Amino acid sequence: MDDQTKNLILAFALSLAVIMGWFALFPPAEPQPGDTVAQSELLPPPAATPALGADGVAVAEPLAETARIEIDTPRLAGSIAVTGGRFDDIRLRDYTETVDPESDLVHLLNPNGGNRHPFYAFFGWSPRGALDYDLVPGPATPWQQVGNNALTLETPVTLQWDNGAGLNFTRVISVDADYMFTVAQEITNTSDTAVSLDPYSLIAQHGVPSDIQGYYISHEGLVQMTDGALLEADYGDMVDYPVSQSERIPTHETTATTNGWIGFTSKYFMATLVGAPGQPVTSVAQYVPGADIYQASLRQPTVTVQPGETASASSMLFTGAKEFAVLNHYQNDDNIERFTDAIDWGWFFFLTRPIFRVLNFYHGLIGNMGWAILALTLTLKAVLLPLAWKSYVSMARMKELQPEMAALKDRAGDDRQKLQQEMMKLYREKKVNPAAGCLPILLQIPIFFSLYKVIFVTIELRHAPWFWVFNDLSAPDPTSLFNLFGALPWAAPETGSLMATVFLGLLPLLFGASMWFQMRLNPAPADPMQATIFNWMPWIFMFVMGGFASGLLMYWIGNNVITFTQQYFIMRAHGSKPDIFGNIRASVRLPKGSKPK
Repeated sequence: MDDQTKNLILAFALSLAVIMGWFALFPPAEPQPGDTVAQSELLPPPAATPALGADGVAVAEPLAETARIEIDTPRLAGSIAVTGGRFDDIRLRDYTETVDPESDLVHLLNPNGGNRHPFYAFFGWSPRGALDYDLVPGPATPWQQVGNNALTLETPVTLQWDNGAGLNFTRVISVDADYMFTVAQEITNTSDTAVSLDPYSLIAQHGVPSDIQGYYISHEGLVQMTDGALLEADYGDMVDYPVSQSERIPTHETTATTNGWIGFTSKYFMATLVGAPGQPVTSVAQYVPGADIYQASLRQPTVTVQPGETASASSMLFTGAKEFAVLNHYQNDDNIERFTDAIDWGWFFFLTRPIFRVLNFYHGLIGNMGWAILALTLTLKAVLLPLAWKSYVSMARMKELQPEMAALKDRAGDDRQKLQQEMMKLYREKKVNPAAGCLPILLQIPIFFSLYKVIFVTIELRHAPWFWVFNDLSAPDPTSLFNLFGALPWAAPETGSLMATVFLGLLPLLFGASMWFQMRLNPAPADPMQATIFNWMPWIFMFVMGGFASGLLMYWIGNNVITFTQQYFIMRAHGSKPDIFGNIRASVRLPKGSKPK
């Protein structure tokens, strides 16, 4: 490498170290809700907006004692409130809050007024014309269950309600083997007047979730797809939506002609409303300042029911983990467009997706995500081997030219222009490309970020064990000198603390050592200051990477070891004899009168 190339890599590496260190130690603050508006100032909404009630505030009040319908499937547990038919108690059987298998199941949906963060969904009809809100189902409707069965894969649940004014409503709720509920709503008009209504579904999130992590690398907040266009907005973005003139609350509304879904996502879990594929639907995202509620709703086309007739509408609710295989099934088999993009693949999605697919394939083959990461590392290195081979051969030739380069510097003295001209002439004569040695490093940058994204955002890595004390590859190294690298019964210092920075874990130490050994094979910079910085860089990165996910460190250690092995043998094969603990001596005969440096 020439000096300019080394300066570029050095600047990038130091910038990367500073950025990663900053976000590891000082994650972004949680978004705060905007200025509140007194509830009395909110105007009554039009019939087309199901998110608010006639008094202008969110209608989903805390429930008193209500009958509940048990949800019992292999993957879901919880209950549905008969009052309002509200989905407000959903637990995921396959996921616990911590790595301890005895810890609580992940609670995805929780009732308003409960002990946990209120997060729930409900379905209903918005009235049109002279029809009043009290005459259509909403979040407080006193439904009656037909029968008393639990909601299972084999037994759907039927709810009925007669509004006493000639309209009979029926709701049939079913659930599949994963995380998708289907809600079929039906209205029968026994009155002598035609009525018009808008079927809707709504998810309400009270305040910014307490467990939001706030890292820029992972989207948390509103996620929406409209006719193939994906929209992501965090909670702060929703506060800043344009204020609706009719309702005086921040609102964002889009209409899909054939496919639409909207909901709220965390890093690993999601609650999403899905319209019937192929049918038009309007998505509405709102923030209610006076109540500090974030709402996402789907409004289906207006239904007009003549006297003596029956009309129906159907939509779906996804409440579960963002498992790629599950989302991909809904996307391919149920035609829910771009559902796998609920996973935040990032800017390098063209790399992130295939990297995840290969990693997931190895996990299915091996049965252990840790060994799957190492298998992925070998695969990536094998794919890049032809390019790496040329690069390492070029670096070996650069090593051979170091004595001649030193002689050129002695002859040129302080004349840098003459030195550059002589160096370029030497490169042409020896057919050496000084920039070729940078290619493996430059290619590793997007791969590194893509794998980092995969390990950070995909639930397949959450609580994924490797061996020994490494029981969560998405979490930092649990070992430390403080607990004698897992031999003592107490935990390592908390990530981000000063103790954790000082008492590094086993994987960060191996990372630093492997990076140092690998860099011993690179051409030494001519500038003494650059050489000093490059010598310290592995140990700086060791502390910067100490708080990163164990799986990412595993990949980087494996990458360093393989790179070192490849480069060592390639350089040996082309005449260089690497001396890891000293300078690398060129095997070619030195020019007459010159001395090795």
